[in-house]
Amino acid sequence: MKSYKSREIVALTGLIVVLMLPVVGGMLYVLHKHQWAQARLAELEPRYARFLGLDGQRSEISATLAQAKDAQVRYVYPAAQDATVAGNTAQQRVREILSSSGLQISSSQVLPPKAVKGYERIPITVRAEGDWLAVQSALAVFSSQLPVIVVDEFEVQILGGLGNTPPKVQPRLAVNFLFSVLRERT
Repeated sequence: MKSYKSREIVALTGLIVVLMLPVVGGMLYVLHKHQWAQARLAELEPRYARFLGLDGQRSEISATLAQAKDAQVRYVYPAAQDATVAGNTAQQRVREILSSSGLQISSSQVLPPKAVKGYERIPITVRAEGDWLAVQSALAVFSSQLPVIVVDEFEVQILGGLGNTPPKVQPRLAVNFLFSVLRERT
């Protein structure tokens, strides 16, 4: 009888163990998924906090973007305007500024545009002659132009050399300018 009862106990224990295996396996699976989810939440928490911070500053960000767009409209030629037209317009403005400052323009040329970080940089070369005061006056005017005309470089040479110029007379200068303007790319 004892052997019958012990067999019955062993069989019931075995049956319970077999029936518990899927439950234990399911519990281990749920535990593993829980740990994975906790790690994922810990990884996402800083991102979510940054997102909430950005969301809280939505109005300031919108205002800053609007200011940047406004500045872009003022400082850069629009993409709707052809690069050739933008270059010629800028060249005409440069010629007017240099002439009104007292420089005589001997040549000017709009060069092919170059792509630079979402913009096209349109170079303009100008050769002019005049005295130093006229050069200074012209350079002062360029800082207030909109859209911006950037003075990339300029080279000043004395016409005839210093030896041929009387000491009390301002020497005549030949100036080579390289300007550029920006145009939005489409």
